[in-house]
Amino acid sequence: MSDLDAQLTDAGLQPSGGGKVLLLACGALAHEILALRAANGWDHLDLQCLPAIYHNHPERITPAIRAAVAAHKDSYQRIFVVYADCGTGGLLQAACAEMGVEMIPGPHCYSFFMGNEAFAAADDMTAFYLTDFLARQFDAFVWRPLGLDRHPQLLDTYFCNYTSLIYLAQTDDAALTEKARQIAARMGLTFIHRRTGYGDLTSALAQA
Repeated sequence: MSDLDAQLTDAGLQPSGGGKVLLLACGALAHEILALRAANGWDHLDLQCLPAIYHNHPERITPAIRAAVAAHKDSYQRIFVVYADCGTGGLLQAACAEMGVEMIPGPHCYSFFMGNEAFAAADDMTAFYLTDFLARQFDAFVWRPLGLDRHPQLLDTYFCNYTSLIYLAQTDDAALTEKARQIAARMGLTFIHRRTGYGDLTSALAQA
């Protein structure tokens, strides 16, 4: 685990204070957002990331976004939330509408990386998903929080309804693909590799 990924997991990323538009994002999206900003010269975009581990605690997302908007609304011309619903049960969308800020559409990052329309049409009801970040951080997000490092016999209990692991790859990284393949083997799931790139994230940031 890199130092940056550890920071993004537990602490997030603070904004630089420059730019006209603040992106409030999940730490699991930082690499992709920074890559898109650099590739497109979007210097007007500043980035703050909440801890990516909120992926495991969606009840923390909406209050944290509210606090971040309140803290920064007077410092930027616009704030754009780079979270989908992410398990908040519509609470995040309602909060954003109330605060007058836009957010990226979709149920979660797996959907907008794959493309929301394509994800809705897919028949992946028994699939476990990985992104680049989650492939790198699998132990921190899944294995240890579920206690599988201490009680591996619980694996079948947790994942008995899954048949495949779908790796939605943002980059073409052979080492990371192999890591995702090994995770699938560890979980006893069929490995499927889909090279999605950044999906709907690119168009969402272009609009922001």
